[in-house]
Amino acid sequence: MTAAPLHTASVPTGSVDPSTLHRAPGLPPGAGSPSDAIAIVETPEGLAQIRTPGCAAVLWHRPPSPGVLDWLAGLPPERLPAVRAVLHPDDVAAALRAAFDGTRAPEGPERAWLVADMADLAERFAALMRAPLLQLRLDVVTTDACRRFHIDAVTARLLCTYRGTGTQVGIAPDARGPDPIHTAPTGAVLILRGTLWPTDPPAHLRHRSPPIAGTGATRLLLVLDPVFDPEDAI
Repeated sequence: MTAAPLHTASVPTGSVDPSTLHRAPGLPPGAGSPSDAIAIVETPEGLAQIRTPGCAAVLWHRPPSPGVLDWLAGLPPERLPAVRAVLHPDDVAAALRAAFDGTRAPEGPERAWLVADMADLAERFAALMRAPLLQLRLDVVTTDACRRFHIDAVTARLLCTYRGTGTQVGIAPDARGPDPIHTAPTGAVLILRGTLWPTDPPAHLRHRSPPIAGTGATRLLLVLDPVFDPEDAI
């Protein structure tokens, strides 16, 4: 069940809007545009569009919970939880609670909402991918990690930035980088097909973490990968 929002708010500006997505110059014929490759949905059920032929990514464009975002922004980086584990979806909430306990982050409704929301995304993503296990990463990012545009060597990956600037995406036929670049809103849920997706030719949709080195910014990023065999977990 989706975690109930602590507050409601309108969808923020600066989002990935279909009307702003245009074909990048120099693309080969048939390469498509971001609006062709990204399905933008307003409900969690819409995430299932990742299985639609020709869909390279789905963005669940959900309103943020300002109270949660403000609470996270007020935490010093050493109080932000970090997790790396391969888990059954039912065990994600317990792992997150333990991670929060380990950082001595204060308990309260904001922390409970975050745990419930991440656990809900894990359950939904595992069901969508028909995966018995998930690789869970909750990363505290202060550097230019993964700043080059790329496509992940996975079947699909779920990303959600809870603090800081969201993941950046764009169409590019090679590693030169896309133009224009679009940024997912903080709190939005992004599922991207990887190179191991079994059908459809690549859509040349690449992504990266936004460059933040030297800015003093800290991101909190949830990453979920499906795991079909524990020996394949990386």
